[in-house]
Amino acid sequence: MEPFGIRSRSIRLSIIAMVAFVWTAECRRAEEFGQQLWSVGDGAPGGCRAYAADLVQFGGVSDGVTSNTKAFRDAIANLSQYASDGGSMLIVPPGRWLTGPFNLTSHFTLFLQEHAEIVASTDFDEYPIVEPLPSYGRGRDTTGGRYSNFIWGSNLTDVIITGENGTIDGQGQFWWDKFHKKELDSTRGYLLELMHSENILISNLTFINSPAWTLHPVYCNNVIISSVTVLAPVDSPNTDGIDPDSCSNVLIENSFIVSGDDCIAIKSGWDEYGIRYGRPSEHILIRGVTCISPDSAVIALGSEMSGGIQDVRAENIVAVNSEAAVRIKTAVGRGGFVRDIFVKGVSLHTMKYVFWITGNYGNHADDHWDPDALPEITRINYSDFFAENVTMVANLQGIEKDAFTDICISNVTAELSAKPKKVLWNCSLVEGVSSYVSPKACDELPENGKPCDYPTIPLPIESVRVGQCG
Repeated sequence: MEPFGIRSRSIRLSIIAMVAFVWTAECRRAEEFGQQLWSVGDGAPGGCRAYAADLVQFGGVSDGVTSNTKAFRDAIANLSQYASDGGSMLIVPPGRWLTGPFNLTSHFTLFLQEHAEIVASTDFDEYPIVEPLPSYGRGRDTTGGRYSNFIWGSNLTDVIITGENGTIDGQGQFWWDKFHKKELDSTRGYLLELMHSENILISNLTFINSPAWTLHPVYCNNVIISSVTVLAPVDSPNTDGIDPDSCSNVLIENSFIVSGDDCIAIKSGWDEYGIRYGRPSEHILIRGVTCISPDSAVIALGSEMSGGIQDVRAENIVAVNSEAAVRIKTAVGRGGFVRDIFVKGVSLHTMKYVFWITGNYGNHADDHWDPDALPEITRINYSDFFAENVTMVANLQGIEKDAFTDICISNVTAELSAKPKKVLWNCSLVEGVSSYVSPKACDELPENGKPCDYPTIPLPIESVRVGQCG
């Protein structure tokens, strides 16, 4: 078994092209911030954003009380004029910058310096209702639309959100209280959502107290989320950490997540809406992630998976005090598929389950779901797991007339808690094999003495690297 822990890797973001651009005399040359900028390596014209602007130049005030909504919007609108001429960077200096929601732009870097905090406004009027996602058909909390996300953008390319471990604070308690009191008529927005976008880097920041899901790339391609911290109270509602949703070519690495819901949840739309939209989440690599989530999964696939999920790889994962290491959630009516899933090198400490697959996660978007839309769950590979203080090894439940097939579990040791369940493996309507598993796997997964598959050909996103200018 390979060593556990968080890997440190240097990556070069070759998928992002940045070129030099001319900015007004108001802005400072980016060379002043050169040691902080992301480069794109050999062959990329310009190498870095050539010029940068400071939020203070647009009237920003960092006292934590004054609204900076206008300052952020004015700054980004001004900088967006140069997207086609090389792009731009907005520097957020140290301080507490209160603001309402704002949109990002293409060929753009949002850079938070050390001790900079962007803080979400709790002025309800600053969050307009927007359309639901087409692959969901409605808001996730309730029917209809959803409140504006805090930071978001659509149809963007080349977006970098990074810094010196600055903080983006969603002030979620405001939203959680309203949610629990049933005072919201629409779905809560997310802390950061990018839609229909490509070539995205999110790194070296802390995201806290999201109203609901924290980082939500949806309908995106080429996404790297690296060296981030995501924090929410473990009893906060639906505060998933990172949710790639109908996305392709995604790398999530070297990050720490404490969540009131799944730490990482891979999704692709809900029931008939996701089936119709038909965009899978695929070619996703997760590595070097540590999770704490007492009531949810370290890595979840679904339950909204109606567009399909395939070719997901996870390695070098650590979890403490979490409900399940890997959970596949689906139901009759979902349709779609979850296939070619590979997870290896997992260290677990105090868990309810190691493995959990359920075909009875029947929370539907509406009454129009198709009872004949059965999900395909196949080619699921788990290897090299060590778990201690475990209540139950596995709960694997397929669907009548829709067995989940080709499940492989190998080289797993689960040390039981002081009061484990009487049934350590609960399996039905599943088919597969196991090898070198202790406690012994259920009869549905007979021993075959062979390790499970794990791909040897790297994903394209693995060839991308990020360096620094200067």
